[in-house]
Amino acid sequence: MIIKRICVFLGSNFGATPEYEAATRQLGRDLAARHLTLVFGGSDMGLMSVLANSALEAHGQVIGVMPRLLADREIGHRNLTEMKVVPNLSDRKRVMAELSDAFIALPGGLGTLDEIFEMVTWTQLGMQTKPCALLDVNGYYDDLWRFMDKAVDQGFIKTKYRGLLIRGKSLDDLMPGFESFTAP
Repeated sequence: MIIKRICVFLGSNFGATPEYEAATRQLGRDLAARHLTLVFGGSDMGLMSVLANSALEAHGQVIGVMPRLLADREIGHRNLTEMKVVPNLSDRKRVMAELSDAFIALPGGLGTLDEIFEMVTWTQLGMQTKPCALLDVNGYYDDLWRFMDKAVDQGFIKTKYRGLLIRGKSLDDLMPGFESFTAP
């Protein structure tokens, strides 16, 4: 699979430790170095701002997708390659999915989990064929990973779908899985 644009879901807060910001900054630089366009939620707050700024500083292309409600609150990043303003959160996910070839979730909260799991579900249902991944910083996703294993053990996720979510500690870890990904 050829990957040109990667959508990253992540927090609009900074998190509790500086490792989250450092990993986010590194991902932005790595995307730009690989000439991969970043697609993200468009905010100029928290880790979202760090990601966009680091990609832009490294001469990368960055596309923001922001719902009108948030754009009206003036929290949108003003220096992106492109900003798309959409009517609502559902349209935001749809447009981000249309623009992207793969998805990464960095540490984040409920919105981040909602976004990455919706993309995984769309792949499971055959609505798309794009790889999804967790970029695991400081073991942030360890408990979620164990939960996924438990859901398989308990019969709530079929074994063949467990591989729909890739996990790694860097973009270098994730890219081989993205490039070799085949949807079920």
